[in-house]
Amino acid sequence: MLRKVLLVALMASVSCCWGQYFPSRHEWWTKTPSNAGFDAAKLQAAIEFAQANESKSPRDLRRSHDLSFAREAYGEALGPFQPRGAQTGVILRHGYIVAGWGEPMRPDMTFSVAKSFLSTTVGIAYDKGLIGNLNERVAGYVPDPEALFPGDRNKKITWDHLLRQTSDWEGTLWGKPDWADRPPKEVPFPDYIARKHAEPGTTWKYNDVRVNLLALAALHVWRRPLPEVLREYVMDPIGASSTWRWTGYENSWIELDGRKVQSVSGGGHWGGGLVISARDMARFGLLTLNRGQWAGRSILSQKWVAAAKIPTGSNPGYGFMNWYLNHDRKFMPSAPATAFCHVGNGANIIYVDPEADVVAVVRWIESKSLDGFVGRLRAALVAER
Repeated sequence: MLRKVLLVALMASVSCCWGQYFPSRHEWWTKTPSNAGFDAAKLQAAIEFAQANESKSPRDLRRSHDLSFAREAYGEALGPFQPRGAQTGVILRHGYIVAGWGEPMRPDMTFSVAKSFLSTTVGIAYDKGLIGNLNERVAGYVPDPEALFPGDRNKKITWDHLLRQTSDWEGTLWGKPDWADRPPKEVPFPDYIARKHAEPGTTWKYNDVRVNLLALAALHVWRRPLPEVLREYVMDPIGASSTWRWTGYENSWIELDGRKVQSVSGGGHWGGGLVISARDMARFGLLTLNRGQWAGRSILSQKWVAAAKIPTGSNPGYGFMNWYLNHDRKFMPSAPATAFCHVGNGANIIYVDPEADVVAVVRWIESKSLDGFVGRLRAALVAER
């Protein structure tokens, strides 16, 4: 009887109501699907759908890179690649693990999901007052603005422009010119290179060169490596493992206050980026589900999270990198308008559903199959118990 009373008291201390459970670093409680409000058979069907739609790209991610970006000029790899694991996933409800499959503890490249971690380091700098206003020009925060933001147009670029990928920055960084990243197939190279760049904030273009510019600018603001910032202010507080790594390129080193520091990449387009497990991705998803709050502690301000979910004018399905929004339900027709995702190539997905209090990490699934998985996941929900 005493053991039962102690167990009930312990349960109350970590989960006084639905949505309040946050796992510790070394323990993550589970619930059966039925106890978490799922139809077990339908949830299994969603998992089997994900497994049946594993990415068709090679598991050798260096070879996958070479095949995917073979038409790009300057497409050579600069950072490390590693082979990936099997199709993998983790499903949380109310913070508890409800299901997991594949290799959820395996650290794998996560590609552009790294952008959400990058924007988080900018968010923490903003919350701490290191960045005064997101509409301030980034050139004012770097020691040599003419080198990184040459010309009057580039100098107009603000933090908000870089966070939303609306800067249309013109230049070369780490040997990669801006025009070389995902050039439009319908425009000849000479015409695209010679085009007039748009005014910052007026057009949207997914571009890893400019993402890496944001990473370098954030490094100058923090004056310390961004992986250290991420570990201290995010990953350790949310109990992430010690297995994740965040790297840049062989030529992305700078001298900062007398020491060599690597500027990280915001994705794995040319190698490097964030290598992380599905379990640790799920913790990050739980953090964003709870608007930056973790077990009574504010990791990211709710003001920042709200800003990250404001639609970008020239691409309403995009917030801050790499928050994909669903306001018009075009991205995920089977999900509610309040759902959002952190998305990377592979595909690597952190699906966040505030209405259902669900986080789902799905790795190495065909992008076109994401909505099919989400639809089956939502269909598995039943009344609470």
